[in-house]
Amino acid sequence: MKSLFAIVAIAAAMPALAGEAARTTVLDVQNMTCASCPLTVRQVLKNQPGVQDAKVSLEKHSAEVKFDPSKAQPEQLANAVSEAGFPTTVKK
Repeated sequence: MKSLFAIVAIAAAMPALAGEAARTTVLDVQNMTCASCPLTVRQVLKNQPGVQDAKVSLEKHSAEVKFDPSKAQPEQLANAVSEAGFPTTVKK
């Protein structure tokens, strides 16, 4: 019985040890005018703490970012891209 309680306690602690589940946000990115702009925006995002993936669309002027919310927030990501010369706001 004690073994069962130990297993339950370890299982309950696992999510806390693993961190929060990844979230996805969409950013509205302006001033992308050429094929290399999305590459630059993607690199800026990938260099931010907690960012796991970033998909940037020149056609939609947007970036979809998967990130760890314990290490980054959408507003921080938008600010980093804005500082790189691409005014950015959080869509959702």
